[in-house]
Amino acid sequence: VQLQASGGGLVQAGGSLRLSCAASGRTFIRNAMGWFRQAPGKEREFAAAITWNGAITYYADSVKGRFTISRDNAKNMVYLQMNSLKPEDTAVYYCAANGGGSVYYPREYYDPRKYDYWGQGTEVTVSS
Repeated sequence: VQLQASGGGLVQAGGSLRLSCAASGRTFIRNAMGWFRQAPGKEREFAAAITWNGAITYYADSVKGRFTISRDNAKNMVYLQMNSLKPEDTAVYYCAANGGGSVYYPREYYDPRKYDYWGQGTEVTVSS
């Protein structure tokens, strides 16, 4: 099972990027998926998550209103559209997928322990 994240790069503050995550080896059409990020010298933190059918999304307060998570189950893909980027968004972004365990309460979507599969990360750098 692999999660391949792509779409990172260098962008100026106020710009946009769209991250993609392609899953292979199994489908995740019935599983929650999410994006986490890790800035230099900091711990990995939650950014966004989406329910299996895309009906409900969750965001960290720091990205709410600027980032949008979506998924295409037919393609086994999840995306993160990032607008109005700020220098503090600079980080390595990781996509993650729940492997089938229960994810029900909203707080569980924020918990990295609920995700069993992780991509290799894609680096986002926002210059001021």
